Amino acid sequence: MLTVFAGLGLGLSLIVAIGAQNVYVLRQGIRREHVLVVVAICALSDAVLIVAGVAGLGFVISAAPWLVVVARWAGAAFLLAYGLLAARRAWRGGERLEVGEADATADAAAPAGGTITLTRPSRTRSALAPVILTTLALTWLNPHVYLDTVLMLGSIAATHGEERWLFAAGAIAASILWFTALGYSARHLGRWLQTPRSWRILDALIAVVMIALAVSLVLPVLAG
Repeated sequence: MLTVFAGLGLGLSLIVAIGAQNVYVLRQGIRREHVLVVVAICALSDAVLIVAGVAGLGFVISAAPWLVVVARWAGAAFLLAYGLLAARRAWRGGERLEVGEADATADAAAPAGGTITLTRPSRTRSALAPVILTTLALTWLNPHVYLDTVLMLGSIAATHGEERWLFAAGAIAASILWFTALGYSARHLGRWLQTPRSWRILDALIAVVMIALAVSLVLPVLAG
């Protein structure tokens, strides 16, 4: 059990930090759009990467560092594009949450009889396909995923010998717990996002985070 908890602790320490993936899960949770799909993709992707790292994919990445370089530039380009789209949403505005009468007094996570809907003057609920593609891109185009989840976690798991798969199980559990909590607890923020101004502020913060992460990915390459 100690090995499982060790994997759980390391897994949480690697994914809890603010990043593009977490920001996107948070936003989808607040919007209440395809939360289960987003959480499932993030958790399953982490599980695949953790298993790959424990199985030895880290050695492949060490032997072919250009794979990380490709992921770095592709990830930076995607984050920059997503950040600019968020900045455009913040500039144009238009999103707000409409809260039904029952929800004005009930807990946002369990409305008794009211409804919570996201409305936009000129746009409808996000389609599932773009959400899936965005979630996959934010996960698999992040070079830190390969450096942290595959290389670092895989290397540390190897030190546990025959119990390395128990360590991996703990890390996978951490991913499932974190993304589930992040996606489904975010709806409690809905009560604070009932005005277009609140959504513009949120999108502005998302834009800053995404663009800053894009710059941080390529800055070491440009500086070196």
